[in-house]
Amino acid sequence: MSIEENKAMHHLSQMGWTAFFQAQLEPFANDGVMPARVVGVSKNSFRTSDGNRERLATLAGRLKHNADDLYPVTGDWVLMTDAVISRVLVRKNALSRGASGTHNKQEAQPQKEQVIAANLDTVFIVCGLDRDFNLRRIERYLTLVYNCGLTPVILLTKADLHQDPEPFVGDVEAVAFGVPIHLVSASDDSGLDALEPYLSPGRTTTMVGSSGAGKSTLVNRLYGSPIQLTGSISSHVGKGKHTTTSRDLIRMPQGGMVIDNPGIREIAFWDVDKGIETAFPEIEKYSQGCRFTNCSHTHEPGCRVLGAVDDGDISGDRLENYRKMKRELEYLADRQQKSADRVEKERWKEVALKIKAVNKRKKNM
Repeated sequence: MSIEENKAMHHLSQMGWTAFFQAQLEPFANDGVMPARVVGVSKNSFRTSDGNRERLATLAGRLKHNADDLYPVTGDWVLMTDAVISRVLVRKNALSRGASGTHNKQEAQPQKEQVIAANLDTVFIVCGLDRDFNLRRIERYLTLVYNCGLTPVILLTKADLHQDPEPFVGDVEAVAFGVPIHLVSASDDSGLDALEPYLSPGRTTTMVGSSGAGKSTLVNRLYGSPIQLTGSISSHVGKGKHTTTSRDLIRMPQGGMVIDNPGIREIAFWDVDKGIETAFPEIEKYSQGCRFTNCSHTHEPGCRVLGAVDDGDISGDRLENYRKMKRELEYLADRQQKSADRVEKERWKEVALKIKAVNKRKKNM
């Protein structure tokens, strides 16, 4: 490998390029394509970076019209010919949710997936210690992150608003088993040093949380200078104003990368995995002792979960949140399975029609 090629690979590795993506590049190595990472998405163009320079790119026509191809999102790795994205490489992972607009109504479940960011090492769940603080919302974020197979870290911002913010940590520890929790304050930089390991070279983190939770302010403090637009604290509601309107991958002085996100109003699920079991391990453990295997933990005799609530080992609010999300995920899984069955049925219907047409032609010959 030449000196120039070594430099190029070094720049790519600083952007998170690994053997996983290198293996996907090999079949196209002689096609004159170059790998780059999507660092920003606008309506008709993409900002990409090879670790050395950024450039604007457009999407090849095939990718625009072929539903089987991935549509690039921030964090994706792509192959480019000149300034045209010709292929999106298979993602290591992705943070996705149901497209917004359902207002958490089960009868109006999201109809499509919205990929928030791709190829991540960590997801920062950001919660302000003001009116934004909500344990039930944190549980929902954890379930979303675990459903996507990602690693959560909880950041409790605006710690300076309280003389003793430690009790908040205890409250969160009671619902986020084994998840790292960091108290931080962007106003005086307390707690920021503990975030350095998540921002080491080549690592990618994204931030999720409500509008005004302090995500952009935190990015600015970690960066060392204003790079994201922020809003002042609203005196009326006592929380920050939403300012982020796009998803940009920001290269940090520490060497890693952060994807800031607009505030999420609706935490709608799309992926259906083991997220709820991971987010509520104690409920899953108690449920193994229930008399009925299909126990709903609402009224059944011999329900160990309800017994744990009566004994004070599980809070009633936490169980109710669990039941609500369990219903949503079961409904979503059932609908997705029916959709998959319908697609398969349509595919075989098409095959049957083709066979019928071939047989008819043979009969007329």
